[in-house]
Amino acid sequence: MTLDAMELQEYLARLDYPVSKEDLVRWGQETGLDTDTLQMLRSLPADQFQSPAEVGNAIIALS
Repeated sequence: MTLDAMELQEYLARLDYPVSKEDLVRWGQETGLDTDTLQMLRSLPADQFQSPAEVGNAIIALS
């Protein structure tokens, strides 16, 4: 499944925080996210995130 930025933020808002990068990747695999999005999650610099906004900021920093 391919998500745009807004859809990804909506999905991220449903997770329980704090969340580890490992759990984000696992969630993405279970959700059926596309390979590019999974790779992006694997590339995030932090190992743990306190909020959806923190994940979003990390994603933006990758761009």
